[in-house]
Amino acid sequence: MNLIILAASGRTGLAITRRALGRGHTVTAIARDPERIPLPGSAVLHKVAGNVNDPASIAAVINTDSVVLSALGADQAGVLLAGAKAVVSAGPRRIIWLGAYGTGKSAEVAGEAASVIPKLLGDRLPDKIAADDTVLAAGGTVFHAGVLADGPESPEWRTVGLEAGPPFDLAATVTRESVAAAMLAEAEEPRFPGTVALPLAN
Repeated sequence: MNLIILAASGRTGLAITRRALGRGHTVTAIARDPERIPLPGSAVLHKVAGNVNDPASIAAVINTDSVVLSALGADQAGVLLAGAKAVVSAGPRRIIWLGAYGTGKSAEVAGEAASVIPKLLGDRLPDKIAADDTVLAAGGTVFHAGVLADGPESPEWRTVGLEAGPPFDLAATVTRESVAAAMLAEAEEPRFPGTVALPLAN
């Protein structure tokens, strides 16, 4: 497959990129500074500069045959929605987007413990929810991950729908490698188009 990885220089984006290459896919890795992607360019890895606040730079590398996997994060409000709008407007075949468990459509199933999330995210929460909704409306899959951690892929990771969501728990982490595996599996064999999916460690 020809995969587009957004925010490929971050820890989760890099995990997705490495895993995609290992599975034989051709990858276009987008980052604001592609030199920060610590992998050599090759015939199957194209490193490209792109900024979601410049939609033309995103549209330049996405076409109707593209499958986009986004690990975009944000330290300030507005970035995630800008990214979602830029990707959707570019018209890819599929979008697989990383969100946060306990926000938006997963808030109710996550339960009362998720009430800490608005305090943690502040003014970034509405932006995160709006970005998710933009991707869902376009038929994309939004992965609502719990607290992310470094470390190897869990041998017991799985992806479930919202109906199987556990109570939110700050201590229940999921590794970026497990999330990367779940997102790539969705790219290869779609199970949750147009819905929120939950990557769980066990």
